[in-house]
Amino acid sequence: MLEIGSVAPDLALEDTTGQVVRLSEFRGKENVLLYFMRSTTCPVCNSHVKDLVGRAADFAAADVRVLIAVPEGREEAKAWRSKRGLSLRVVTGRGATPHEAFGLSKKMLQQSGSVLIDRDGKVRHAHAATMPISAYDKKGIAKAVDELAKVH
Repeated sequence: MLEIGSVAPDLALEDTTGQVVRLSEFRGKENVLLYFMRSTTCPVCNSHVKDLVGRAADFAAADVRVLIAVPEGREEAKAWRSKRGLSLRVVTGRGATPHEAFGLSKKMLQQSGSVLIDRDGKVRHAHAATMPISAYDKKGIAKAVDELAKVH
């Protein structure tokens, strides 16, 4: 997992429409929160996504773009996003999963977690867990988002 204060790699992800999403496209413009789901079928992860959707206005007010990263391929991610009626952008990897690119390994279960990257490309929050119940650090994310407001 990335370290707080480190520069995030310029990954090339792919959204559910097939459009390439590079982390560098947000530099100088927006902060980015990546939430890494264990899988689209994980009920705990889906409840975390529901909370992120409910907090969308708070994230928007802090210039934070939320991206939901899933380990499945684009077509499966697209079907899941459509079924849930999500307005949040869902991304997958190009070649490898986005999870692998951020150091979230697959042991017995796919690790999940979150990374908040500021508009300068620096990691402001990083959290990973093997068990999905502890993968969503709501308080840690909120604190990091509040600190972004103080910086900019």
